Amino acid sequence: MRTPDVAALRPKYVSLNYYNNNPEIKEALDMIKSNVFSLLEPGLFDPILRNLLDYNDYYMLLADMKDYCRAQDLVDQTYRDHGKWNRMSLVNIARSGRFSSDRAVLEYANNIWHVAPVDLSRAGMV
Repeated sequence: MRTPDVAALRPKYVSLNYYNNNPEIKEALDMIKSNVFSLLEPGLFDPILRNLLDYNDYYMLLADMKDYCRAQDLVDQTYRDHGKWNRMSLVNIARSGRFSSDRAVLEYANNIWHVAPVDLSRAGMV
C-alpha cells in the first residue's frame, strides 16, 4: 500500500474483517495460534496475534498482506535467475555509496546526539 491508500483505509480498517474474509490470512494466523511455529514455547506469538486481531493492527499489516506476498513471489522468482540476481546485487552494491560504521556513528554523534568525541589519549585511557 502507498501512503494515500493507508490514509484512505485507516478510518474504516477492521483487521478482523481481513482475518475472517481471507482464507490465506486466516490459515496463517490459525497456524500461529495453534503453536505450529513455537512448539517449544506455546504462546510465543500471542502478543503479535493480539496486536493483529484484538488491537486492530495499527500498521494494517493484514491489508498489505496480498501486496507483500506478491513482492515476495517476485523476489523468489528473481532469485532463481542467478544471472539476474547477481546483476541486481552488484548494481545495488555499486549504488549504495560508501558506508563506514565509524562515519555513521560520527554523523549520529554530531547531528542527532550533539556530542563530541572523547580523546582517549588525553583522558589517560590509552
